Amino acid sequence: MTVRTIEVRERVMAKNDELAGQVRARLAASGTVSFNLVSSPGSGKTLLLERTLAALGAEIPMAVVTGDVQTQNDADRLARHTDRLVQAVVTGGACHLDARQVLTALEALDLEQIRLLFIENVGNLVCPAAWDLGESAKIAVLSVTEGEDKPLKYPRMFREARWMVLNKIDLLPHVPFDVDQAITFARQINPGLEFFLTSAHTGEGLDQWFAFLRRQAAVLQTA
Repeated sequence: MTVRTIEVRERVMAKNDELAGQVRARLAASGTVSFNLVSSPGSGKTLLLERTLAALGAEIPMAVVTGDVQTQNDADRLARHTDRLVQAVVTGGACHLDARQVLTALEALDLEQIRLLFIENVGNLVCPAAWDLGESAKIAVLSVTEGEDKPLKYPRMFREARWMVLNKIDLLPHVPFDVDQAITFARQINPGLEFFLTSAHTGEGLDQWFAFLRRQAAVLQTA
């Protein structure tokens, strides 16, 4: 008997890439930049977005699509900081968002009025790396409680990212974490990676993060 192998994953990924192209085209048409925030669970992505919405929400029109495995807790937290719609995507156990979910979420957003779109992906350093969501760029968030070698253990995620936020730096006096070593490991995987050192809890380093977002919005408005 002849065995026929059906490459289901390849078909699924090809369809996702097609839908990601539609997302990218819609965002480009509206002049909206989008960042896909990826990290392990507990890195502080949600608090970073809370601080961002609170500080820049009145200045830069922003929206958020947030993914979670079982709850919309993160979306509820973020909604307290903005009068714009926060789209919650509950994946029902899936370890990543996909382009179809993002495309569906965009239907509820007035993209012409949005300059920055944040996609808060499910906390996972493996699955989200492979899925194009149509974003302008991925931003990897790593907390100092996780260990310096995360970029070496999960190289695809850090290779796909354009920026990296090293978060929870207020805990550096209390954990054995070497910032320079973490940056060295990350640059071994992705030499072009740029870094922000932040504490979303205390606010340390957030001025540089906010300035970066302002520049991104300004580039779009003058493009």
